[in-house]
Parts: sequence; structure tokens; C-alpha cells
Amino acid sequence: MESLSIQVHRIYKLPNGKSIKAFADVNVNDVLLIKGVRVMDGKKGIFVTMPREQSSKDKKWYDSVRCLTRELREEISGKVLMAYQAETEN
Repeated sequence: MESLSIQVHRIYKLPNGKSIKAFADVNVNDVLLIKGVRVMDGKKGIFVTMPREQSSKDKKWYDSVRCLTRELREEISGKVLMAYQAETEN
């Protein structure tokens, strides 16, 4: 597999976010921008989720972007969490 360049394009912290701490936009190889990646605070700590949209048929939420490998998901999550922590320190 080719090496991917993954960069956090923008991160927006929610000042009074309860479970949603921030939104991020992720740039992949300067050809794909994933908007709406979320930084969440759960029972086991901070984690990253992909953008979701609600179905008009069954009203359930479904990921609109899905990583097909665990390695890619971990790389995106790691970059977003590093950017979130850097933003939190400022």
C-alpha cells in the first residue's frame, strides 16, 4: 500500500461541549478532505469518530466515511487526537 499523507486541516473545539469536544477536517494526500470528524469524550476517555448522517427512513445514524483498514483508522485517529491536544494546550 502506498504511503498516505494525512494532515488535520482544521480543528474546532466546542467551548462547552459535553460529549462532543471538537470537530476536525482531515486532508488525505491533498486530494481528499473529510469534514466533520469528531473528537468525543466517552466512558473510556477521548476517542475519534467519523462523520455520520441520519437516515430519513429509519432515523438511525450511519457513518458517511468508513476506513477500510484498521491501520488507516488508527492513523487518522492519532493525527486528530494530537491536533486536539495541541489545541487544548493553547
